[in-house]
Amino acid sequence: MTARARRSTSAKAPVAGPALLDWRDSSHWSSRPAPCRYCGFDTQLRDSKWKPAHKTCAEEALAQQAADAADAYRKDTL
Repeated sequence: MTARARRSTSAKAPVAGPALLDWRDSSHWSSRPAPCRYCGFDTQLRDSKWKPAHKTCAEEALAQQAADAADAYRKDTL
């Protein structure tokens, strides 16, 4: 078993209070490992569209999408 490397933090400030995903359901598990769509390391977890993704990677991506959407909204309302 190989250790997973830590992902580097981005230059942007982290979003406060990211939502935690609930992947306890067996539908998020696959018997075959595949590369995570975000970090590239193998995972047996699958997202709601059955794409390979670590739970933490998916949560980070959702937080980033929310931050980007909030920034875009702020720019549009000025």
